[in-house]
Amino acid sequence: MAEDLVVSRRWVVPGGELRERFSRSSGPGGQGVNTTDSRVELSYDIAGSPGVPEEVRSRVLRRLSGRLTDGVLTVVASEHRSQLANRRAARARMAQLLREAGSPPGPARRPTRPTAASRRRRLDDKRRRGRLKEGRGRPAGSSEP
Repeated sequence: MAEDLVVSRRWVVPGGELRERFSRSSGPGGQGVNTTDSRVELSYDIAGSPGVPEEVRSRVLRRLSGRLTDGVLTVVASEHRSQLANRRAARARMAQLLREAGSPPGPARRPTRPTAASRRRRLDDKRRRGRLKEGRGRPAGSSEP
């Protein structure tokens, strides 16, 4: 049985809820790359997992919506030659993704108004740009059609 995945102090994913799939990976490895199933796909059903705190579940599902397939998050690791190293990399990546997606939102931005100097600079730039464009027109009094 797989070991538990520690996401945070409050959130630990039981090893039984994680699914690992192994396949052949591309890249370095010589002759062994054709025979060794070193690529790892680690999947976790966030939507159906009873171990996810409810307030965190909605946040994670919303933030990871582009990466989920039917509520299941899948992480792939194939950068290492050995299956064990790829398993560790996939677990670390999964924990990091879940930690970031489950973190509480930061403080709301306090709205501010532009300063008087910045408004003045903006208007001066607009006037300067208008004069530049005005100078591109035809000279006054030219009789060409």
